[in-house]
Amino acid sequence: MQPLPLNLDLDALRSYVLGLDCGSFALAAQRLCRSTSAVSAQLKKLEQQCGTELVMKRGRHLVPTASGERLLGYAKRLLELNDEAVLALKGELLQGEIRLGVQEDFGESLLPAVLGPLCRQHPTLRMTTRIDRNAQLMKGIREGTLDMALAWQHPEERIDAHLIDLVSLQWIAHSNWDPAPLLARGEPLPLVLFDAPCLMRSRALKALDDAGIPWRIAFTSQSLGGIWAALQAGLGITVRSAIDMPTSLSPLAYVLPSPGTLGVVLLGAGNGSGEAERQLQSLLTQAVQRAHATHQS
Repeated sequence: MQPLPLNLDLDALRSYVLGLDCGSFALAAQRLCRSTSAVSAQLKKLEQQCGTELVMKRGRHLVPTASGERLLGYAKRLLELNDEAVLALKGELLQGEIRLGVQEDFGESLLPAVLGPLCRQHPTLRMTTRIDRNAQLMKGIREGTLDMALAWQHPEERIDAHLIDLVSLQWIAHSNWDPAPLLARGEPLPLVLFDAPCLMRSRALKALDDAGIPWRIAFTSQSLGGIWAALQAGLGITVRSAIDMPTSLSPLAYVLPSPGTLGVVLLGAGNGSGEAERQLQSLLTQAVQRAHATHQS
């Protein structure tokens, strides 16, 4: 008789996936309302079942091993299928249509983490999503072409907004780029920025002006991809959030005046009262806070 196949523990898989998403199993334990020791025990059990180590430390972060990376994709699929089955059996599949706008900074991390699973778990829910700059997202909310938008908080904007998190802004450049020689010679800092109007552009210029540090605009772009490409080419420095920052870039170690924090808001969140809108708001809130915590740790 053939031995029965091994059944992986779904609870352990959920802790494993969330721990890697958060970059910390202590944070995962908090979100799961469990003790850190309980989540660690689940991970140990999962490694015993798989017969291999699944995670390793890289600096201050936890990353999957080669085996853990292979398991991660399967784990997400198993959890999504489990959650979809539970919702279907309870008759809780979401219906309707949501037109969502997302600021560029959050597209790469949030679309796979939130919209992919949401649409697979609720195949009857129709999502229309647009990536755009803040001004266009606000225009979409005002004109009624978007139902909700994830954007940066604008101090002068009167649109109904739900504050999700306050995100630290940082000076970001290529890992090998050093402004110290320029500053020592009194030369202006080359800046890589969005075209005006831009909240982070304003923050960068004000921080430097207040500190009496000379600057010049070295590169401008209408897209975040253009900003990242210019930084990777070593053309200068910018102010952004580290969320979705390319791995070849890093927050600047050299002390420059802090550009402060900027709120992440969900625009139009109070306009829809449906369950789909409420669930999407909750998922986006958790994903933004998780991404911020990961880049702060």
